[in-house]
Amino acid sequence: MLKNSFAFLFILLLAIACVTDEDKFYSLDYITAPQNVNAVFDVTQDNTGLVSIFPNAEGAASYLVEFGDGESEELSTLESTTHIYPEGVYQVEITATGITGLTTKITKELNVTFKAPENLVVTITKDDTNPKIVKVSATATFATVIDIYFGDVENEEPTHVLPGEEATHTYSEPGDYELKVIAKSAGAATTAYTETITIDAASDPVNLPVSFESYTVNYAFGDFGGVASEVIDNPDANGMNTSARVAQLVKSEGAEVWGGTLLTLENPIDFSTKQIFKVKTWSPKVGAVVKLKVENLNDGAISMEVDAATTVANEWEELSFNFSTIDINNEYQKVVIFFDFGNTGDGSTYYFDDIKLTAAPSGGSPLAGIWQVAPEAGSIGVGPNFGDISWWAIDAAGVADRSCFFDDQYIFYNNGTFSNVLGADTWIEGWQGGSDACGAPVAPHDGSAMAAFSYDAGAGTVTLNGKGAFLGIPKAYNGGELANPADAPEAITYQIELVDDNTMIVNIDIGGGWWRYKLIKTADIAASPFEGSWKIAPEAAAIGVGPGQGDMSWWAIDAAGVTDRACLFDDAYIFGADGSFTNDLGTDTWVEGWQGGSDACGAPVAPHDGSNAATYTYDAGAGTLTLNGKGAYLGIPKAINGAELGDPANAPESVTYIVELSEDETVMTVDIHVGGEAWWRFKLVKN
Repeated sequence: MLKNSFAFLFILLLAIACVTDEDKFYSLDYITAPQNVNAVFDVTQDNTGLVSIFPNAEGAASYLVEFGDGESEELSTLESTTHIYPEGVYQVEITATGITGLTTKITKELNVTFKAPENLVVTITKDDTNPKIVKVSATATFATVIDIYFGDVENEEPTHVLPGEEATHTYSEPGDYELKVIAKSAGAATTAYTETITIDAASDPVNLPVSFESYTVNYAFGDFGGVASEVIDNPDANGMNTSARVAQLVKSEGAEVWGGTLLTLENPIDFSTKQIFKVKTWSPKVGAVVKLKVENLNDGAISMEVDAATTVANEWEELSFNFSTIDINNEYQKVVIFFDFGNTGDGSTYYFDDIKLTAAPSGGSPLAGIWQVAPEAGSIGVGPNFGDISWWAIDAAGVADRSCFFDDQYIFYNNGTFSNVLGADTWIEGWQGGSDACGAPVAPHDGSAMAAFSYDAGAGTVTLNGKGAFLGIPKAYNGGELANPADAPEAITYQIELVDDNTMIVNIDIGGGWWRYKLIKTADIAASPFEGSWKIAPEAAAIGVGPGQGDMSWWAIDAAGVTDRACLFDDAYIFGADGSFTNDLGTDTWVEGWQGGSDACGAPVAPHDGSNAATYTYDAGAGTLTLNGKGAYLGIPKAINGAELGDPANAPESVTYIVELSEDETVMTVDIHVGGEAWWRFKLVKN
C-alpha cells in the first residue's frame, strides 16, 4: 500500500511539472522576434582594414555576424567583434536570435578603401515639430564610416553611421553649435565638413487649451513661493492621460503655503460662453487642495480663484473649476495654479496637463434642484469604512430632535452655482461654539459665501468650491473633521451615487473613518419670482427713511428729486435665474459725499459699481432677500444691516433685506434696518 502511494505521488508530481513546463513554453510562443536590429561600424585609419562591428537589437539573445567575405562569428548580446578586410565592398549580414529561436536578419553595405574620402556631401535637417531635433546624413566617395560631432558636450564621442545613414540628435538648450562631420576610410586621410547651426528657443505664445505638446510654444512658467515648474516627458502615461509631455511642479521643502506657478496667455480668456476649467492633475496625496486662479494682465487684484481637491493618489484625474460667477466685464490673461495650497512645501512633485475651458453641460446638471437630508433613521451616520455607519447613525428620535437640521437645503443650480440655505437655525455643535442644539448658523457654514459645484459623473464625485459650502454636516471634510470654523477648507469633494432622480447617497473619507448621508430632492429649481431686471419706481416716495419699518417721515424723495436723480432711477438690479445678482449702473449714478462725490450724478464708485460677482438667496418663510458679494445692494449703497456706510471700503460681504412682493410679483417693497430707530424703504418695479 505504501509503495503504491509513493508511485501515485511521483506520477502526480511529474504531471504537475509537465503542466508547468507547457505553460512556460506556451507563454513563450507570444514573444516576437528581435526588433530594430542594427550595427555600428568603426574603422581603424592605419591602412590595415581593421573594422569594429557593434551589433544591437531589442529582444536579442545572440548574434551571428557574417562578414561578407565567407567568414562569420557568433556573439552574445554584450559582445562586439573586429575583422580585417582587404579593399572592397562587402555585404555584412547581422542575424539576431531571440530566446525562443526566432530570428531577424539585416544586411549593411561596407565599403573598405584606403583612399581619402572625396566629394563629401552633408545634409542637415531640422525637425518640423521640434526645432531642437536635428537629423544629419552624409555621403562621400571612398568613405567607409561617417563620424558626426553635434557640438553640445565637452569631450564628445562621435556618432558613427555608414554613408547615407541618418543620425538624429536632440539639443537640450537653444544656442549656436558647431556641427562637424568627418568622412573616414581605412586609410589615414579624412575629409571633414563643419557648419554652425542655430537652435532657436521656443517663441510661440501660450493659448487655451494648453496641452504642453508643442515644442515651439514658450511655456514660460512664472514660479513663486519656492516652486519650480517645467515641461517634461509624461512620467506616468497611463489611465486618462497618455500624452507625451506634461508640466511638472515641485513644491520644495519649506516652500510657501501659497507657492505656485502661472502662465501668461496671448489673449484674454473668453468667458462669454464657457466658464468651466478642466485640468488633468497627478498628485502623490489624496485631499490636496488644487487652486486655480485667473488674473488680469496688469492688475493682480482683478482675479478669481476656485479650489478643488485631489481624490486619488499617484494617478491621473481630471479636476473641474467652476468660474460661472466670474465678472466677464473684466479681462483675465494669466492662469495661476497652486498644489497642496495652504500647506508648507514638503518636496512633493505634482504634474498637470490639458488645461481647457469648457461649457456647462447642456440640459443642466442632474444634481440641479433643492436637496435635504432624508428625515428618517439611518440617513446620516459614520463608521470605519465606506458606506459603514456602525459607529453612529441617527435614529428616529434624533430626527425629531434635530428638525432644525433636517430642513436645511442644499441647492444645486443649473449653471454650476451652489447654496446652503439654512434658515434661521440649524444644528450647532460644540466645535462651532454651540451646545449640540439648534441655533443660529455660524459663519462660514451659514450660506453666506459664494459657492460653485462641479460634478464628475465618471468618477462619481461632486466638488463644492467655496469656503463654508458643505453637504450633510459641516465638520466633515476630506481627511479630517473640523475643530474650528475658521479652518474650513476652500473645497470639499464627496463621493456620490444617484440612486434615482430624487435620491443621492453621499460618502466622504475623513481619514480613519467615513461619513454617509442620504439626501432627497424636495423640489426642482423653479423660476425665482425675482428673476429679471428691476428699477426704483420713478415716483415720489419711492425712497425714504424714518424711525420705524415703513415710516418715511424723516425724508422721502419728491417728484423734483426723481427728475434731479434720473441717473439713480435708471439703475438696474438684475436677478439671474441661476441665483446671480448684478448692479448695472451704466456710466453714471447718484454719488454722495461719503463716496467722494458731491451729491450729484457721477461715475459709479467701487465696490458699489457692479464690478464684483454676486448672488442672491431668498427665504420665503422669513421674507428676506440676501445679496452675497461685496458692493451688491438694493436702493442706495450706504444702507447696510445695522448702520450707514461712511467709507466705500467698509462695504460688507452681504446685505439682508426684508422684502414683500405685490401686484403679481411686479412690485417689490424693500426695508432695511440701519440701526437705532432708523429704517430705509425702497419701492422697486420689474421692467
